[in-house]
Amino acid sequence: MKPISKLQAVIQCKCPRCREGAIFTGNMYALKAQGTNEFCPVCNLRFEREPGFFYVAMFISYAMNVAEMITISVAAYILGLDLVYENLWIYAGIILVGVLLFSPFNYRYSRVFLLHWLTPGLGYEPKAKP
Repeated sequence: MKPISKLQAVIQCKCPRCREGAIFTGNMYALKAQGTNEFCPVCNLRFEREPGFFYVAMFISYAMNVAEMITISVAAYILGLDLVYENLWIYAGIILVGVLLFSPFNYRYSRVFLLHWLTPGLGYEPKAKP
């Protein structure tokens, strides 16, 4: 089996060490809440490196959230939504709906970014089987 690239592993939410095991249980937008596996099902890597490890993912999620809010604001301005200029609450509502729609995405990919790019020592080891 041909190994997948780091970018593919990030997009598919795969383990940073073996790039085969799933980091999450469930689908991103399913009715059942998604969760993070404690260990990689393939290479047995512990995803939460230490207690409170994923608290850092909140900061990544915050940065993603700010970028999304700015993008939604600029898009509403460029699209010329006339209602936005008449009532500030409609403008805030558009941004809030966008934030709510992106929250499962932010949860998932903030943890993936933390594991893949911000954690030293979790390099790719294709033969990392228990």
